[in-house]
Amino acid sequence: MTDVEKLRKILSESRRAVFFGGAGMSTESGIPDFRSAGGIYNQKLHQNFSPEEMASYSFFVKHPEEFFNFYRKRFIYLDAKPNAGHLALAELERRGNLAAVVTQNIDGLHQLAGSKNVYELHGSIRRAYCTKCGEMYGVEYILNNTPIPYCEKCGGIVKPDVVLFEEGLDSDILTAAIDAISAADTLIVGGTSLVVYPAAGLVDYFDGEHLILINKSETRADKFAELVIRDNIGETLNQAVM
Repeated sequence: MTDVEKLRKILSESRRAVFFGGAGMSTESGIPDFRSAGGIYNQKLHQNFSPEEMASYSFFVKHPEEFFNFYRKRFIYLDAKPNAGHLALAELERRGNLAAVVTQNIDGLHQLAGSKNVYELHGSIRRAYCTKCGEMYGVEYILNNTPIPYCEKCGGIVKPDVVLFEEGLDSDILTAAIDAISAADTLIVGGTSLVVYPAAGLVDYFDGEHLILINKSETRADKFAELVIRDNIGETLNQAVM
């Protein structure tokens, strides 16, 4: 039996599977990752600031115009479409095999593919909110109101609803993600190096039967996994589900 056949059998018998994914899930949709050799954080984008500095909350506060210029160019990819992996996970949820998706990605592609129960640990580019009054906006407001988007109601700066460096994760979303992983019978970890905390620590809450890793590089959880597949996530999930 091949690894994909084993994965297909495990998923077909699961009733509370959870997918925990990172940037590798989105690269197959043409969205660059952050930490690889060619990723955003390893590019020289500004003569005075590193990409990680520009993705911080303090930079957003001190240099809002430069922050939004960087954010619009490097974080928003509205032309990206869900790949075969996103679609396979949505299908698993429809079949009753998958209980939730927990993602570190901010692109909203899981929802576009049809997944309903998605916990976005780091927020979403598709939402924004006024830092003063809390009024909610869509991504188009960020794109269309340059250089700095100000709230129509109170004049406050409208911030993307993404978790920047120096910001904590939303406690309600984090708790819900932990509860889903704790209750899972199968945990599929895909496209994440498991080095970004606190998100990477969520794997430690899994106490179910099947731990599956789909990742091109080694992670700290490989030694605990029942199945480790070194291949593209989208192709692997598609073969196992469709």
